[in-house]
Amino acid sequence: MTFGEQPAYLRVASDLREKIANGSLPPHTRLPSQARIREEYGVSDTVALEARKVLMAEGLVEGRSGSGTYVRERPVPRRVVRSGYRPGAGASPFRQEQAAEGARGTWDAGSEQEEASGEVAARLGILPGARVMRTRYVYRDGGEAMMIATSWEPLAVTGRTPVMLPEEGPLGGCGVVERMAAIDVVVDNVVEEVGARPGLAEELLVLGGVPGHVVVVVERTFYASGLAVETADIVVPADRYRLSYHLPVR
Repeated sequence: MTFGEQPAYLRVASDLREKIANGSLPPHTRLPSQARIREEYGVSDTVALEARKVLMAEGLVEGRSGSGTYVRERPVPRRVVRSGYRPGAGASPFRQEQAAEGARGTWDAGSEQEEASGEVAARLGILPGARVMRTRYVYRDGGEAMMIATSWEPLAVTGRTPVMLPEEGPLGGCGVVERMAAIDVVVDNVVEEVGARPGLAEELLVLGGVPGHVVVVVERTFYASGLAVETADIVVPADRYRLSYHLPVR
């Protein structure tokens, strides 16, 4: 096989990727060995190894201890609906959106106070070190972890109020909009910035991914008259879910 200017290991990875995509290498099939790749493509052991690393980083193959490297079964992406906040609905956006899709969403959550990091402080418009309530969530669909989130709320806004703990009290489990309304804070805007990056080890452990898997990250911030009252990082596996935005036309 003749290679052009593109590095040889990328050309080998591309050809193997195509074979996985067209079914020539179906799920659970063992990937050709390093020696086989070397012979078939006329490349060095180093090139063969790097090509396999590329496929592993892309989540197309997985290593099995003492057995070899195998093609992973590719999941059919499912939707995570993002339809904005819905005032007065009496439930968190996740619960509303799961109900709209006919799914039964559940979650675990835990809250604790901490000092805002520089990044969190910048997003909330407060000083670094200011006290915030951090809440960590694991969201599940049919028992499968589908999304994790970490939210931060400035205690200057919610401290010593009935909604200081997002998942406890009379409005526990309700959305930010309704909780803030209970303390006369009217949320009038929400901003979501969507990006992607390799998942952190602790994220992939929860979400069931392997090192190198990409996650979609939504940075969401709720505002009340320009004041940030909550900011959150929402993490979703990129290979299993797609964000679907349903936004009203005003």
